[in-house]
Amino acid sequence: MLIHATCVVVEDRAVLLAAPPGGGKSDVALRLIDAGARLVADDRVELRDVDGVLTAFAPPPIAGLIEVRHVGVLSVPHEPNAPVALYVELMPMDRVLERLPEPEPITLLDHAVRRLRLPAYAASTPAKIRAALRYRLESSA
Repeated sequence: MLIHATCVVVEDRAVLLAAPPGGGKSDVALRLIDAGARLVADDRVELRDVDGVLTAFAPPPIAGLIEVRHVGVLSVPHEPNAPVALYVELMPMDRVLERLPEPEPITLLDHAVRRLRLPAYAASTPAKIRAALRYRLESSA
């Protein structure tokens, strides 16, 4: 399954960053990479079920390449694949998002994946992604 997203590995788990073209996927990925994440794929990600684990792969022609607006296409250290842990829908800054959203997973290749909706260009978005991977989610009730 090929999806329009960017994928980075944070703490050995893949994070899928989804948005329309120009929606901030590469920008958030670059900020995460700057803080130690590794690229899997920019703009297109291949998803496969590998022995019951949803796994993200880079399509060969774009492996290790990321488009950085106003700079160019850069070759960066990358991972060939990683197990998917999180799907992040990047939203415009003017979109009102729930303060304490109820969990609403997305299903990809029959795998339920935790989904977050975060503002694409907020300075805190990379930290929120890392926190979502590191810490246990408590009930908002």
